Amino acid sequence: PCNLTGWWENDLGSKMQVFKVGNDGTFSGEYHTAVSSARKPIQPSPLIGSQHLDEDGQCTFGFTVNWKKFSDSTAVFVGQCFRGGDGNEVLHTSWSLREKVDSESDDWKATR
Repeated sequence: PCNLTGWWENDLGSKMQVFKVGNDGTFSGEYHTAVSSARKPIQPSPLIGSQHLDEDGQCTFGFTVNWKKFSDSTAVFVGQCFRGGDGNEVLHTSWSLREKVDSESDDWKATR
């Protein structure tokens, strides 16, 4: 099965470290983003998630990153782990980011 434990890096240079995946599929770690529109310096941010433990090893998973150390936003990621032709594990994800806005009328621009 796919083992999410360890370091992962995406195409933009952001890195994620998953500390340990529990027997129930829950995990925690840190996300080190390489991109941000925040004015404060980027800092590693906590993540918490859950992995669906499939016997075929190509599991689905999801996690939330709270950017509380440098931004007023939260992101959620969902994805699936694949074993590539070279035998290495590859994660494919989609994400949604919610930024804090000052009023309900600005809600339209808060989610990417």
